[in-house]
Amino acid sequence: MPHEFDDAVIAAVLRHMNDDHTDDNLLIARAFGAVDAAEPTAAVMTGFDGDGGVWDVTRAGVVSELRVPWPGGPIDDRPAVRREVVAVYEAACDRLGVTQREH
Repeated sequence: MPHEFDDAVIAAVLRHMNDDHTDDNLLIARAFGAVDAAEPTAAVMTGFDGDGGVWDVTRAGVVSELRVPWPGGPIDDRPAVRREVVAVYEAACDRLGVTQREH
């Protein structure tokens, strides 16, 4: 069973991702979403656990859930969340051939 994080930790990470990293959310959706699906027009991080992050992705007006496993494997502490979200972003950039910004 994946590690479950405290509600306060989840709320803080989601607030940060959805307020400060909206472009990154969309980039992650483009990189890890279904290849044969329409281009995503919006993406919001909705949760995470020790195994990965979850985003609601909008394509052609339809919202679907996208789950992306943490690149480094399962995690169980707060500092690892940041590390793995950054790793997902970096993997998305690599997958799409986009230059990464400074962290």
